[in-house]
Amino acid sequence: MSELIEKTVEELEARQAEIAGMETEGVETDEIEERANELEAIQGELEARKTAEAQRAEEERAVANGAGETREKHEEDKKMDNLEIRNTPEYMDAFANYIKTGNDKECRTLLTTNASGTVPVPALVEEIVKTAWEKNELLNRITKTSFRGNLKVPFEKSADGAYVHTEGTTGLTEEALEIGIVTLTPANIKKWIRISDEVVAMGGEGFVRYIYEEITYRILNKLVSELVNKVVLAEASHGSTAVGVPVLKQAPGVMTIADATSLLSEDARDLCIVINRLSEQSFNAAYKIANFATDPWSGLPRIYTSALGAYSSLNENGVYAIVGDLSALQANYPEGEGIVIKWDDLSEAEDDLVKVVGRQYVGYGITAPGKLVKLTHPAA
Repeated sequence: MSELIEKTVEELEARQAEIAGMETEGVETDEIEERANELEAIQGELEARKTAEAQRAEEERAVANGAGETREKHEEDKKMDNLEIRNTPEYMDAFANYIKTGNDKECRTLLTTNASGTVPVPALVEEIVKTAWEKNELLNRITKTSFRGNLKVPFEKSADGAYVHTEGTTGLTEEALEIGIVTLTPANIKKWIRISDEVVAMGGEGFVRYIYEEITYRILNKLVSELVNKVVLAEASHGSTAVGVPVLKQAPGVMTIADATSLLSEDARDLCIVINRLSEQSFNAAYKIANFATDPWSGLPRIYTSALGAYSSLNENGVYAIVGDLSALQANYPEGEGIVIKWDDLSEAEDDLVKVVGRQYVGYGITAPGKLVKLTHPAA
């Protein structure tokens, strides 16, 4: 598994402990087998690293005792590991050529250990994707996982509360618990751009940075739009395969957000407001009418997105804001969070243009009940 090569020993051991601590009761056989295979792969990688480290230590002791090269010479000639290589300009140039030609031979030649599967991306690319995610205020609040295949997430559709039983009295009946299951089926989110031959000629870091920053930004924006749309289209009540989102049909006012938060469960903690920036005007107008006596936002941070329409442009029942804890939204990456790039330099060659297609494989949806409320436009 190529992704294991890129992880530190601490990360591998943490993942090993996480899998070992997972419950197996009620879990499907395929998922248990996947966990076992991942554990085996992690154990193999850890053993390989321990062996390599022991061998290096033995060689250094031998050199220090006068065998072979001097210790200083040995340190000079010590090979870089894959992570160090992926930070070098040489690897960046090789990766840029790999994007353009599809030939990964130059990249694999530079690596100290053969990587199976996809060629490891330069460290710069990982940083671009990570930074883009962290800078996106909405995505930075959702739940993110990396399970293989379709991910089935159970949720509590309905349940009785606990009760106090006094000794000697008749006990109540068994809890009536109804479980729903949301399935996150992955799909490719794609974005393609045209670039000129001048950009292609840039090569190296400049070229790779330009391609990945532009495509990553567009793909993450599309994911935000899709997640918001999941909430907009959600039914008000839970179904057997879908989490419901309550609706507050109310115009912007100084108490609207407070009324919305009252519909949330105690599990909703890190609250925020998702809204189109143009809708602020309607709330600020209500704020002014109330002589600025009450904060219409209830002290909650606002996250702006054009995926929601402005209040003034919506008709009755149009969703103009989402209030709650965005951890109710989940994105699952079966193949990791990387962006895969495809290159087409033939379709528009007559115009000296190259088409670059980027994709990210992800399943997404609402997986936790009681954490979100949507505000809709009342009747005119």
